[in-house]
Amino acid sequence: MPSSSSLPLRNYNQFPFFHFLPTTTFNNNHFFPLITKKSQSMSSSSSKSNNPTQQKQQQPQNPNIEQEQNQQQNKLTHVLKYHNQTKHNFNNYARGPHGLDWANQPNPFRRFLNSPLIPLPHFTPQQEQQSPFYPSLFNSLPSPKPISKSTISHFLYHSLALSAWKSTSFSTWSLRVNPSSGNLHPTEAYIIAPSIESLSDSPFVAHYAPKEHSLELRAKIPSGFFDKFFPPNSFLVGFSSIFWRESWKYGERGFRYCNHDVGHAIGAISMAAASLGWDVKLLDSLGCEELKFLMGLDVFPEFETPTRAVKGKIPEIEFEHPDCVMLVFPSGVTGFDLDYTELSNAILEFSKLDWIGKPNSLSKEHVCWDIIYRTSEIVKKPLTLGDRLVVDPFQSSGIISESVYKGLTVSEVVRKRRSAVDMDGVTTMERETFYQVLSHCLPSGCEAGKKQRKQLSLPFRALPWDAEVHAALFVHRVEGLPQGLYFLVRNDDHYGELKKAMNPDFVWTKPEGCPDDLPLYELLRSDCRRLAKQLSCHQDIASDGCFSLGMLARMESTLREKDVWMYPRLFWETGVLGQVLYLESHAVGISATGIGCFFDDPVHQLLGLKGSTFQSLYHFTVGAPVLDKRIMSLPAYPGPDVDA
Repeated sequence: MPSSSSLPLRNYNQFPFFHFLPTTTFNNNHFFPLITKKSQSMSSSSSKSNNPTQQKQQQPQNPNIEQEQNQQQNKLTHVLKYHNQTKHNFNNYARGPHGLDWANQPNPFRRFLNSPLIPLPHFTPQQEQQSPFYPSLFNSLPSPKPISKSTISHFLYHSLALSAWKSTSFSTWSLRVNPSSGNLHPTEAYIIAPSIESLSDSPFVAHYAPKEHSLELRAKIPSGFFDKFFPPNSFLVGFSSIFWRESWKYGERGFRYCNHDVGHAIGAISMAAASLGWDVKLLDSLGCEELKFLMGLDVFPEFETPTRAVKGKIPEIEFEHPDCVMLVFPSGVTGFDLDYTELSNAILEFSKLDWIGKPNSLSKEHVCWDIIYRTSEIVKKPLTLGDRLVVDPFQSSGIISESVYKGLTVSEVVRKRRSAVDMDGVTTMERETFYQVLSHCLPSGCEAGKKQRKQLSLPFRALPWDAEVHAALFVHRVEGLPQGLYFLVRNDDHYGELKKAMNPDFVWTKPEGCPDDLPLYELLRSDCRRLAKQLSCHQDIASDGCFSLGMLARMESTLREKDVWMYPRLFWETGVLGQVLYLESHAVGISATGIGCFFDDPVHQLLGLKGSTFQSLYHFTVGAPVLDKRIMSLPAYPGPDVDA
């Protein structure tokens, strides 16, 4: 691949204000037409032939297969309709509340009333210093620790716990280790584990209460469950989402943000597990029904989705939607047979357990954005059999330069990470640091001659599918790199398709000094600061950092090839990638922020993309934060007695 010094680039400094085409409205003609019996009979009668092969092809399709295809097509049409309907555009934003109903802001802390609360131990600064050096985890994992009350506490304290409290003269609110859109935290977590001394004398299901850093015991499960299905010294972590928490502020687009947050949480627990020598794998063959019973979510009443958006007292809207469950197990276990049929049958028996605790109320009144709940039903994943749980060997991400890191431990990075609210618009980043951050964003690690495709490196190895998300980067302040638009290809199989689909004027050349195993390409040179700000809903933070980016997913093809239940999973992948950017930024001495508000189609038009094959799902910015000195920081534990 020629270098940027040998290949002239078209200079786009003339586009300080990029002219976009008018936004397009959703059109069902964009999708493949549905096959109907009427159209089949017309084609059969209009072309008769004596050729046996042609006659065979003209025979009516199996009605069951035809019905299934139509159902799948209808599901895909709905998902794409939701995606288009929840896009922001220059001339209108996705539907949401016209103002914030502060009186009904959802309580960010779910509790199960009357269930036993088991406090978990906290950690001294001396204990925190024993945590591994942050970049070392990307090379190899430490020896696995045994499961105990202390290690379970460490795992949660460094992934899903509170990290601080913030206070002004008017309000107080909490921050968590795992980031969340608007700090609203729709994600709830459950631990399903074998018996652990000082926690439970039998296998159990517990809900994690981050405000108290405690486990709420929900149920005790059969003693042979873990021995039958999972390797020794392993346990499960389940995630669910309360859509109401995000839609309270963001309306219909809130479903997207809930799934970003699931991805952030997957990334958070993967890093915390790695620091203890544990590996993490998503058990994605299980369906939503299994997850519901595994976490005891059938305690919530069935929610009937209205035909339109409605407002009022709708307590059943506070239910938890089952997202996923992950196996946490000792690193070095290379694979084992998991009979998903037997596992499913065993989990469905959990409905007969004695579940303890009644979920607390989160708001007095609610707004139901109906399309969120219809879409969540359509993308529910069924049980899929025939897949073996594969645990690939750990792949190192490589260290281009260890000197770019600030000597922080994993504990210091994950617990002191903060989402920047403003950036200074001045601080620059060294080119070597930029390349190092991006190298840890690769799914397959850094190995000479190895293609990027399979998710083998930390924390992406938790995800069982090949990488589907790429990054279009706006470089603003990286020393030694020209300002402009760049592209990180995270699956080499998509390179040709991306290049063909995008603007033909892009040059696709390797930037100067870029490592051979980092698939980063320069597309064009220009000062993109104003453009980046415009595309991210006119937010200065997108232009005031060192660089910003849009995460581009191969969407429609993935939904057709795999199924519509991949739709939330694409957002999960962006959330895991965002978690890496958060941690890397803090580890090199700056900060980052996820940007959920951006103008979808103008981003696609800038890149030259048409249709729904590639879609921008999440934006991000990395730079030096501006701290608000009016806000006081308080320790996470013990915190003030407020629901914030």
